[in-house]
Amino acid sequence: MKVLKTLNNAAAYAGQRLVARQHRKFISRHATELFHEPTGDDRYKVALYFADPMVNAYQIRQWYEPMKQLAKHVPVVIIARLPDSALALREECALPVHYAPTIEDVENLVNSQDLRLVFYVNQNIRNFQMMRFNSPEHVFISHGESEKAYMWSNQLKAYDYVFSAGQAARDRLGDHLHNFDAEHRTRLIGRPQIDVDYLAPYSINHSLPTVLYAPTWEGDRPSMNYGSLLSHGEQLVDSLIKDGGFNIIFRPHPRSGINSAQYGQAVERVRNKLNSANSTSIGRLLFDDTTHWGWQWAQSDICITDISAVAYDFLATGKPMFVTTPVSVEAAISDSPALSRVPALSASQSAESPGLIRSALMEENAGFKEVVEYYFGDVTKGASMQRFIDESLNLITGDAAISNLPGRRAA
Repeated sequence: MKVLKTLNNAAAYAGQRLVARQHRKFISRHATELFHEPTGDDRYKVALYFADPMVNAYQIRQWYEPMKQLAKHVPVVIIARLPDSALALREECALPVHYAPTIEDVENLVNSQDLRLVFYVNQNIRNFQMMRFNSPEHVFISHGESEKAYMWSNQLKAYDYVFSAGQAARDRLGDHLHNFDAEHRTRLIGRPQIDVDYLAPYSINHSLPTVLYAPTWEGDRPSMNYGSLLSHGEQLVDSLIKDGGFNIIFRPHPRSGINSAQYGQAVERVRNKLNSANSTSIGRLLFDDTTHWGWQWAQSDICITDISAVAYDFLATGKPMFVTTPVSVEAAISDSPALSRVPALSASQSAESPGLIRSALMEENAGFKEVVEYYFGDVTKGASMQRFIDESLNLITGDAAISNLPGRRAA
């Protein structure tokens, strides 16, 4: 057994070396694009920073379209720190991608460009290698709006500004972060992603209501254990399939199963249930693992999700929804105007989902308008995207005097 394990490890190591060598060759061939440093007026003024592997690409993908809109005003670049990510992002995103594997590479880019603004979508520890530079404004934009404890992490103090969706986020930071001037250091931009028209990759039976079930993942600590797949999900999907009167879009979180094999196995069981029932169902039963998030909002009539960014994305549509109640007593749940207005779905109610869904579809969404405004501000078409662009350009212009000083240095 030890010999077999050693051979397997050796084979895996050899495979990794081969892949790494292939990546180096590819990057060398495409060095002109991946290491391009424009000059003059074409120098980059805005960077979207991503130090993660592609398993976390869902965090950056939702910002492609807003950044493309911003790029109509100022040059924008994606900074990737890993070779796989640099290559993959270059293939799927129209924005230029700059590969900066070392701190020296990052420093060379900063010194050659006119960076006024750097955006961060997560709390990767390597963010601090970029944040050592004083002259750009460092702005946390996150990868969604939610009531997760992540949204008021003390790490937010490290950034110059936080782009928040609405007054709810500003109040949340003011309540939870000590010695943080939330009024000054947050800029309210709404949710620019809702202003993007996404092309649906699937057809739907529009004679039936469509249910989007989008559970979050199992989390990486007890306080983040909001995932409903094991407690609600399978029984929920079974009840909808048995009823036969719905289209179903099942959208598991991309990280599902990363920390819990049991959770990942549940994802596969639901996939098999949907695939097996599809041949006899008049509804469309979809296991959705497409790379892009957004088309599902337009296609769905109602959403069932967990305490996660999905709930707040869907809230902005004004359509009915349910938010599952976590079964874990350790899951951190804050007082939330949204959660107090949106109907909850307990694990014991999962089997009753068809009836609950039909009732919700027939009811008026009383009070939703006020909640939506509190969380997102004006959500009329184009309003959020314009606020994002305006706030970005305001910071770029305000930093002009600093960025034009000669001899910018790292902190």
